Amino acid sequence: MSARSGSQTRSNPAPEKAGPEKPGPDADSCALSDDLGWALGVVFRGYLRASQDALADLPGGPRGFQVLAAAARDQHGSQLALAHRLGVDRTVMTYLLDDLETAGLIERRPDPADRRARRILATARGRETLADAAQRLRAAEERLLSGLDGEQDPRTFRALLRQLARHLSEADPVRGTCDATAEVIGTDGSGGPVLPC
Repeated sequence: MSARSGSQTRSNPAPEKAGPEKPGPDADSCALSDDLGWALGVVFRGYLRASQDALADLPGGPRGFQVLAAAARDQHGSQLALAHRLGVDRTVMTYLLDDLETAGLIERRPDPADRRARRILATARGRETLADAAQRLRAAEERLLSGLDGEQDPRTFRALLRQLARHLSEADPVRGTCDATAEVIGTDGSGGPVLPC
């Protein structure tokens, strides 16, 4: 029986008016402020938002930017090698490359060394798009790093982060984003959270 067909009808209460948002706790007073994981998480969330906003019109967003940048440098050769290097599932990489190719930003060419493999190359339009996207991303990164003091701090931060990333990448190369995420959060793919792969 529906609510309207009974002698009594239910009325939905009016939604409460939301008051002004309360500011979050001051980072200095947060019990986690000295925790590396907390700090990395906050910076990572900020970077994701900034990069997604800056690259929203590019197929694949930030991931598409990485693929296009690698294709412009012709660094990784085959589609499979590029997927491994960027830690992208090969099936996801196929869809991503399809979108970039449809937009006229990359092209797949047979690899002269292995006709079964495809090399991923940026088109002239792709290189122009990459240059524009790189400027927007750099501006977003500068805004993100504006909380650091002076001109030297952002450069030092980038250099230290690059050094650490290279060290960790050599010690434990990425097999794939899904595998790495599952390892970190402890899921085995049997009913855990859906991963953005």
